Amino acid sequence: MTTQTTTAETPSTPTAAQTSLIGLPAPLGRALATAGGALTIISTFLAWTWTAAFPGDLTVYGYPGGLQVLVLIGGALTTLFGLASYGIKGLSLLTPGSADSAVKTAALGTFATAWYTVIAISTDLGGVVNLEPGGYVVAATTLAALIGALALPFERPQPELADPDDTGWEKFRHQSRQNWNTVKAAFAAKPPAPAAKLPAYAEILVIVAAMALGLTVFTYGIGTEYDQLFIGFLITAGFGFAALAKAGLVARVSAITARHRNSTMAGAFIAAAAFPFTQSDDQYATIGVYILIFATVALGLNIVVGLAGLLDLGYVAFLGVGAYTAALVSGSPSSPLHVQWPFWASALLGAAVAMVFGVLIGAPTLRLRGDYLAIVTLGFGEIFRITVLNMDGTSGPDVTNGSNGISSVPNLNILGFDLGQEHQILGTTVGRFANYFLLMLLITLVVVVVFRRSSDSRIGRAWIAIREDETAALAMGINGFRVKLIAFALGACLAGLAGSVQAHVTYTVTPEQYQFAHVVPPNSAFLLAAVVLGGMGTIAGPLVGAALLYLIPAKLQFLGDYQLFAFGVALVILMRFRPEGLIPNRRRQLEFHEETEAPAVLSKAGA
Repeated sequence: MTTQTTTAETPSTPTAAQTSLIGLPAPLGRALATAGGALTIISTFLAWTWTAAFPGDLTVYGYPGGLQVLVLIGGALTTLFGLASYGIKGLSLLTPGSADSAVKTAALGTFATAWYTVIAISTDLGGVVNLEPGGYVVAATTLAALIGALALPFERPQPELADPDDTGWEKFRHQSRQNWNTVKAAFAAKPPAPAAKLPAYAEILVIVAAMALGLTVFTYGIGTEYDQLFIGFLITAGFGFAALAKAGLVARVSAITARHRNSTMAGAFIAAAAFPFTQSDDQYATIGVYILIFATVALGLNIVVGLAGLLDLGYVAFLGVGAYTAALVSGSPSSPLHVQWPFWASALLGAAVAMVFGVLIGAPTLRLRGDYLAIVTLGFGEIFRITVLNMDGTSGPDVTNGSNGISSVPNLNILGFDLGQEHQILGTTVGRFANYFLLMLLITLVVVVVFRRSSDSRIGRAWIAIREDETAALAMGINGFRVKLIAFALGACLAGLAGSVQAHVTYTVTPEQYQFAHVVPPNSAFLLAAVVLGGMGTIAGPLVGAALLYLIPAKLQFLGDYQLFAFGVALVILMRFRPEGLIPNRRRQLEFHEETEAPAVLSKAGA
């Protein structure tokens, strides 16, 4: 008689396990999240408060308004991703990545926006008694949707083996690291499936839809009329973008735009040019033109930092060089030169003088690396500010009028077109700042073309080689000093070009505008943050980063002394969860997420 003993083989080091954050079964959680999202949509058509004292008029039945619209969008995303997680034909196309992760993120964002609104109503009006039934309903439905979403399965990471000798602080650190990995994995998305090739016309339509969505979100964000609405907009937009990324739609659209780069650039330019025509006055076009100035300078800095890897902390000084140069030769009554050059001449002169300063500063300093180079460039920025402050005729020669600056810079007049006057274009009244917005958009297009052509050229590949490993690049025969000097000079030239327009937009050029750190951008700290936040080495990254970094402080002024604190906390959180930037290139994405991307790359190589 032979007895066979079967032993279940259990791997000693399991890699992952399917589990959830709470004990509900996954099917019940999926149904609860989807139903909660649908009920949230219905709750936005109810009244949330009885008085119109809270901004947005949330007293109307059957018509969402104010923050209700944002909650409605969040509920719709939660419902769509929840239905897509069932594998429904057609809706499953919305989630080429992870439907469950998208549901979690969308439900969390909807919950945050709804509960922020309920708390704001109770705080501003003096208690929960001011809530109508709709307020209680939306609080309950968003909570139910979040609970259901957290019941969906996720890949639990393999626990790290603890050292039995660890005690006290080390043991606490190890347990905290395990708990953090568990929470992070709950919202992690699987890599999106390979994109199916669509017909060319369909991909162009996708690009058009993406540009239209971007214009709508940007216009809505600028046009928020009160503080509570802007905070709700930040919550909804942030979690909405994250949900789309988890679903794989962002990666899918990025792949399509990469195949149609020229069409994407043309579509983005047309969408941006349409922005002034969506405004009835110059109130928000003013913010738009300053965002473009900030974004153009950030894109120039992206050549220095993103492509060449040179940490420049005094870059805003080149913007000041261009602005002061243009102001001195544009016919300002406070200019000691008493000349008035046409715009094209002053703009070219501002760019040329900034480039010369870039060469003069870079020639003796670019043999330094890393922190030493950063300290030297920081010193140059302060030297420029102090120099123009002292050139007042008392402490130095009378050139810049010291702290008073160059004032009364005249409006531009290009071929008889006065940018300081209102004009009728396509039946729409275009004001002063809208005119400058369109002019700055053309300059931004020039900078984008220069950046794109430079990054794709031989010199661009040399910049990237220097950034990745300067020693190896020098060993391969690249002239590191010459390559870095070209990057420094080109970045300074583009900043000077933007500065020549800024002088006319602001009317006055003063030294205080070009400090390293200042509450109002652009300054060197905000410019560097825009490049890192948006995504170094890309075109769209610094543009998006600059728009956010200018728009958010401008809208958070109601916080007073806590404005920079709140802004800093938001940056820390964003960099913690997306260190590669909002729109990163593939190389940096692999650097920061090597543990998730490497298996896919290896499997393709093995195939």
